[in-house]
Amino acid sequence: MGEHKSSKVILRDDMIFTGYSSNGYTIPLDADKAVGGHDGGVAPMELLLTSLAGCTAMDVISILRKKKQQVTGLEVQVKGTRAEKHPKVYTEIWVKFIVTGHNVDPRAVERSIELSRDRYCGAAATLRQTATLHYDYEIVEAENASEEEGK
Repeated sequence: MGEHKSSKVILRDDMIFTGYSSNGYTIPLDADKAVGGHDGGVAPMELLLTSLAGCTAMDVISILRKKKQQVTGLEVQVKGTRAEKHPKVYTEIWVKFIVTGHNVDPRAVERSIELSRDRYCGAAATLRQTATLHYDYEIVEAENASEEEGK
């Protein structure tokens, strides 16, 4: 039997909700001002993009560590385009990884992204049902610790 997860939201005011994860963490949710919100929290559809970024980031950093890559930082940027008509699903999503480290092997980064994209990331598998996902990466050589101390 599959793993069960749960979440809930509770109305606070107007369009402002607080989202609760099963382990007690909270997320403020709100709608854009154009539809009656106050921009006082994350829009639910943006949260889908954040979920994708987090899911694939955790996969990629885990795989790069297993590959003994000297990664000192990882940023995942996600941008999406939604359909014009309701339910306004995402139709195109761009995922960019910025990997910072020492002598990081581009082949290791490519393989890590490929494994996340094709095998491990449930968010990507879900969003792929309506959107074309595009992946890109950049590797930034980290400064030496001794150089950073001198600044």
